[in-house]
This record gives sequence, structure tokens and C-alpha cells, in this order.
Amino acid sequence: MGTLRTRMPARLSAIVIASTVAALILTGCAGEADPVERAKAQVSAKEKAVAEAQTELTAASSAFCGASKDYITALDRYGDVLNDTAPTVGDVRNAGADLAAPRQDAVDSAEAAVTANQALYDAQQELVDAQAALAEAEAGPTGTPTEPAPAPSSTPLAPTASVDRVKQAESELAAAEASVTDDTPLKDAAEQFNSAAVALEMAWLALFADAGCLTDEQAAQAEAAVRAYTTALQQDLLVAGYYTGDVDGVYGPLTVQAVEDLQRAAGLPVTGTVDKATAEALQAKLAALGGAAAQDSVASTAALQQTLKLAGFWDGPVDGVWTPELTAAVQAFQTELGVEPTGTVDAATIAAFQKKIADLQAAAPAPSPSPSSSDG
Repeated sequence: MGTLRTRMPARLSAIVIASTVAALILTGCAGEADPVERAKAQVSAKEKAVAEAQTELTAASSAFCGASKDYITALDRYGDVLNDTAPTVGDVRNAGADLAAPRQDAVDSAEAAVTANQALYDAQQELVDAQAALAEAEAGPTGTPTEPAPAPSSTPLAPTASVDRVKQAESELAAAEASVTDDTPLKDAAEQFNSAAVALEMAWLALFADAGCLTDEQAAQAEAAVRAYTTALQQDLLVAGYYTGDVDGVYGPLTVQAVEDLQRAAGLPVTGTVDKATAEALQAKLAALGGAAAQDSVASTAALQQTLKLAGFWDGPVDGVWTPELTAAVQAFQTELGVEPTGTVDAATIAAFQKKIADLQAAAPAPSPSPSSSDG
């Protein structure tokens, strides 16, 4: 640079310097003279940034829906291994190991969606600030700026409760895995894993729905009905003194245990599944308690009838009375789902129904959750 400067003619050097100074002066003057145009440019740039952030969130949300569906499918295959007629402890362990990759993909995609959601919120906030600056510039030093746009709200992509339930179910499955050794009886290993795996699958299905991955209104209603049935059952079992967990609508190990305890107390076969006799025993227990418990004693059966009605397998009354016709409807429903048509409601049946709902949406484009909507 020193060599070039010494060889440059003095007159040319003066012209270059003068032009540079003039450009700087004119730029400064233009900036000072037209703050409105400068503010408009900022708003335009921020609007573009919001559009780009929304596109990124849409893509991230779609990726999460795809990855979580793959993980749910892997969990379902895991349940198939556990329900096999002759699984080994090695099968159980190997199937559990096969969950690692799809689980990581689901977790990674969830984190990416959360990051994209935050980026959209930040971009929206910057746009609001730019619009406020433009309003001030247009009003001038003596004017009154127009009312600023409302600040954006940062809304999670899914309710915190759904996310927490997934984390809890993941921990329960990890505990079930840790409890199995080479000396664990195969039957016990399968039971431990099955209830934990079903609970995890259902927790992810709930998150899948809450995150907006179910687009069909009827499917969403049916998924909600399944959770309503389990919630009503848990509430009845809680009032009856058999359930000690959270009433969260997830048919997990504690729900199975509560049903088994009820059956033992009633002198019924201990299956952990709800049939006509078990439902009647629960209703009798609640009726004996009297008061509000007696009034609510039919809630879980009524919720089951509503679920079957939405699925097209029940055209009778939603009255909370378990009849032979209801047993037949449950069996027909189970046949359609591809599970054993026992006429009783168990975790596998509920999980199969929720997976069926998710499968119905496989061909539908993944929606983009609205970050400006209110938290569910």
C-alpha cells in the first residue's frame, strides 16, 4: 500500500480523497435527512427474517413429526417382540437396543423444533421493535407515534405436561431395562418391559398429537377420547383406593398394577385388563363409598363407549353400563386393530388404537404449530 501511495499523482490522490469525503458527507446527510426511509428498510428486513424463521419452523416441525412417528413405530415393534409366543431375554435386550437410534432422532428433531420456535419468536420481537421505530420516525420529534403492535408471545410447541410425561415414561423403561438380568425369569422380564414400553409408546403418541402432528379433526377427537377413557379409569381407581399415580391418561405400569389389585380384592382373575366383571367390581366399590364416588362410578365405562362410538364400533347409549353388546363391540374393535379380541381393555389395545390414529395421518402433510397461539 505504501508503494502505491507514493507513485499516485498528487492531483489524483487529492481527487480520490475529496470524493471519499464527499461520499461520506452525503451519506451522513442522507441518513439524517430521511430516517423514515431508513426505518422502513429495517422493517422490510425484519419482515423477511420472520418469513424465513417461519419456513425454518415449518421444516423443523415436519421433521419432528416424521422422526417421532418413526420412534413410535419402533416402540410398537418392540411391543410385538415382547408379545411374541417365545421371546428370549436376548430378544428383549436386542429390541431395546434397536430403539436407541430412532429415539435419538426424535429427541434431536424435538430440540431443533424448539430452537426454530425460539428463533421465530426472536425474529417477531425484532420486527415489533422495528415497527415501533418506524412509527416514531414517521411521527417526528413533536408528533405522537401510532399504537405499537402487540409483543409476540413465546408458546411451547407442546404442553409441558406432555413433555414431562414422555421423560417419565423414558425413565420407567430405562428402569425396566436395568432390572432385567440373565437370571430374570423370561415371563417377568416380558411383563416388566411390556407395561413400560406401552406406557412410553402412549406418552409419545400423546406428545405427537399435542405437537400438532394430527391434522384430522376426527382423529384428534378419537385420540382425545382414548385418553379420556384412561383418565376416567385412573380417577375411579384412585377414588377406590387402588391407584397411586398421577391421573394423566396414560395406561402405564401403575394403572396395570391398580387394576390387578382391584381384581385380587374382588376375587377375580388377575389380568391387569378391564373386562365386564372388573368394571362391575370397580363400580360396586365406588358405589359402596357413596357420595361423589357413586355418582362418578360409571365414568370410565361411559368414556369407553364414547371412544368406540367415535371409532364406529358402538351405536348404543353412552350410559356407563357394561353389557354383553359392549363386550362384543370391544372384540370387534380389537379385531380391527389387529390385537387379540379378548373383549377386555388393556394397555396394548389402547396403544394400538392410538397408533391407528397416527397411521391415518401418515399421508397428511405435517402442520406447522403456530407460535402465536395460546398454550394448551
